[in-house]
Amino acid sequence: MEILSTALKRCVLININGRIDSETAPHLQKALNALIDEGNYKLVLDLSKVDFISSAGLWVLVNAQKKCKRFNRGEVVLASISQRIHDALDLAGFIPYFKVFEDTAKAVGSF
Repeated sequence: MEILSTALKRCVLININGRIDSETAPHLQKALNALIDEGNYKLVLDLSKVDFISSAGLWVLVNAQKKCKRFNRGEVVLASISQRIHDALDLAGFIPYFKVFEDTAKAVGSF
């Protein structure tokens, strides 16, 4: 899994490439925590190149969302998710916790 973050004017765009499973989820958690600890609370996750997400990966997203929304500082939004990832989020009941956008431009524009 590859993680590339780009600081934009109003948020941070995070491109994730590969699978998010029990082996790679801790790496993603560490990267997101580092960004949040630096004071970045508005995060856009581009999941267009993610082909699989496990329950461990879903919990990483939920934990990042909790940290960003704490004290109304920001939030995590998802962009360009595949139908497979959408189905996994829906099955776990996590769709209401995230704003989901068709592409990164709309997601970045939401901030």
